[in-house]
Amino acid sequence: MTTYHARPQPLAAVNSYKPTEKPLNFKETPAQSIYGSNVFSDTVMKARLPKPVYKALQKTIKKGEKLDPGVADVVASAMKDWAIEKGATHYAHVFYPLTGITAEKHDSFLTPDGAGGAVTEFTGSQLIQGEPDASSFPSGGIRATFEARGYTAWDVTSPAYILENANGTTLVIPTAFVSWTGEALDKKTPVLRSMQVLAKQATRVLKLFGHEDPGYIYATAGPEQEYFLIDRNFLFARPDLTLAGRTLFGAPSPKGQEFEDQYFGVIPERVLATMLEVERELYKLGVPVKTRHNEVAPSQYEIAPIYENANVATDHQQLVMITIKRVAEKYGLAALLHEKPFAGINGSGKHLNWSLGGDKVGNLLEPGDNPHDNAQFLVFTAAVIRAVHKYSGLLRVAIASAGNDHRLGANEAPPAILSIFLGDLLTDLFSQLEKGKLKGSKKKGTLTVGVDTLPPLPKDAGDRNRTSPFAFTGNKFEFRAVSSNQSIAGPLVVLNTIVAESLDYVATELEKATKGDPKKLNDAVQDLLQSIAKEHKAIIFNGNGYSEEWHKEAAKRGLPNYKNTVEALPHLLDKENVELLAKYGVLTERETHSRYEIYTERYCKEVNTESLLALNIAKTFILPAAYRYQGELASTAAAIKAAGVAADVSSLKAMVTLVGELESKIVDLEHAIGHKASGAIIEHAKHFRDSVIPAMLAVRVVADQLEAIIPDDLWPLPTYREMLFIR
Repeated sequence: MTTYHARPQPLAAVNSYKPTEKPLNFKETPAQSIYGSNVFSDTVMKARLPKPVYKALQKTIKKGEKLDPGVADVVASAMKDWAIEKGATHYAHVFYPLTGITAEKHDSFLTPDGAGGAVTEFTGSQLIQGEPDASSFPSGGIRATFEARGYTAWDVTSPAYILENANGTTLVIPTAFVSWTGEALDKKTPVLRSMQVLAKQATRVLKLFGHEDPGYIYATAGPEQEYFLIDRNFLFARPDLTLAGRTLFGAPSPKGQEFEDQYFGVIPERVLATMLEVERELYKLGVPVKTRHNEVAPSQYEIAPIYENANVATDHQQLVMITIKRVAEKYGLAALLHEKPFAGINGSGKHLNWSLGGDKVGNLLEPGDNPHDNAQFLVFTAAVIRAVHKYSGLLRVAIASAGNDHRLGANEAPPAILSIFLGDLLTDLFSQLEKGKLKGSKKKGTLTVGVDTLPPLPKDAGDRNRTSPFAFTGNKFEFRAVSSNQSIAGPLVVLNTIVAESLDYVATELEKATKGDPKKLNDAVQDLLQSIAKEHKAIIFNGNGYSEEWHKEAAKRGLPNYKNTVEALPHLLDKENVELLAKYGVLTERETHSRYEIYTERYCKEVNTESLLALNIAKTFILPAAYRYQGELASTAAAIKAAGVAADVSSLKAMVTLVGELESKIVDLEHAIGHKASGAIIEHAKHFRDSVIPAMLAVRVVADQLEAIIPDDLWPLPTYREMLFIR
């Protein structure tokens, strides 16, 4: 029997894995002593900058005031000295192009002195502005390939930090990335614009409630990150995982997640060692990671931070993904951040916890002990409800991707229909508001466990709902439909902007009703809340988002259901969405159109890559293995017949049938890939959705059947059983 040797090699490597580095000494260096140690933080700035410069910088960071260019040289000098003391030889402007990944350009501090030596230089102009080539980043038609000039601009509100490497360190400066024409080519610029407009409109509302100086108001975010960890040797033996981030073939493991023994289970030792080092590296960078645990699927895990300023949280989230991947390699593991690496078991999301507030006013979505008496809380919450209902289609666009199409709507993630879970307490309050009068709110209770030695436990006024895409969770909203490898910038831009529009509406209505008389505020608020409760109650749903009944009910309520990316993305260009983004200066009409082109093209590229991979693997891995086994079955049957014994050839017949089906499906896939659509980019996307993806799935169905019958020593690809359960 012919043996295929590629698969046993990674299996042997996994079984013989040993750590290559000494364990970190956590006792000598406690975590609290290194937290923020590599950040050019407020403490560092206060110690190193002259008082006037420090105060000027703080006005920009904490009050949103314009940056005084005159302070840049002083800040650059202090930043350079601090970085060099930490071993830095280079600085890097890090930015976030519309590829969705982190990009960086490194420049040396060293400049020849003309006498055979070198001096270190870092000026204010170098801090404020860099010039990376913009021609090779997606622009959606904003820039032609020959128009190369682009600029990175220092984002003073997100702190600079030191990135460590075994051979040195680099000063990293978060920046925005714009074209020569001033148009946004990145994820950060629209986030900053949306934060600015949200602050402006929230301040208008707060002043109506008597806050003469509410301070700077900002959105907060805390994205939970789900991910898989598998042995790297399996990654190298799977071309689909290596290039597409997910398995395009794979029969189900005899055991999956049905025993429910993975969720919050004991963390495997090698995985825990990885997590500990990931957290340690993130602590140095000031990333406020708080929670780690096993997730639902085998080999799936989660890391979650405390929420913070949304712009900083966006930068930190990129660092989290980079750090998980980098540290995992040190322990012989591969981190998979794709939304659906393995079919048939849960994929990964990134639950985006969102709120807004400020240093002076606190969290504006904090209900307090008596939420029915907290008019300010009710107004801000009502504004969010109105925003999500009015722009639910735009929110759906913000989380649309080829990868997320595999996850949304499955019994593991929220449905593609946007709705809000308020819980019993708030649902009851808004029901009362709709009727015109608040009588009170449900109180938290005490949970009696029934064991004398256990203390009574405080009980929330309502349960949680894991099927809701947008849920109120105590003092914030959790946008649960964001995908695991997605930058949170897009969802944040939409959330910030639609809530800003809603707060603009609220402020305008209250200003008209009160006409500057504070005594009229209570009645005005009552009328406004009743109006919003009546008009936007359709978006509130506390039931099972997976049920067929909900899909029918949602349609009756007029809630959009864009089931896949190709359905969703064109709605970015709906007139009301384009006008909204332009009105508040978040994205110009041209910038919005550019993003539509970029994201639609990306969908096509991702599916095209997967289809070419599926074709290659089917033809060069799976079909040869099937031929080998078919040949062995035929040889065995011939030998039995030659011996004069009647042979049972049912297995051979079944194999011949499946091999024929696989050959036929491969031809169909080749045809689907070879047939190109014409016209606008959306027509190409429809072709990939309607022709290429079904052809890929048809090949997979047959291939997975073959995996179930081809002998283990002939099967070429690491299996689900191995990848998910051998750690």
